[in-house]
Amino acid sequence: MYVCNCNGIRARDVHFAIEAGATRPKDIFASQGCKAQCAKCVCEMREMIQEAQASYALAAE
Repeated sequence: MYVCNCNGIRARDVHFAIEAGATRPKDIFASQGCKAQCAKCVCEMREMIQEAQASYALAAE
C-alpha cells in the first residue's frame, strides 16, 4: 500500500525508516531521498510514527 503517491513511498518503506530511527515525516522522506510534494501523506506518517513509538514504549515496560 502506498502512503505517499507523489514519491512512491510504501507503508513498508515508512516502517523501515521508523525502525531505523525516523521520528518525523521529514526523516522518512530523507531516508527515501525525496521531499514532500503535496504533503497529504504527512498526517498518516505521523500516525504511523506515534503508533510505533507507543508500541516501543509498551515493549520496554
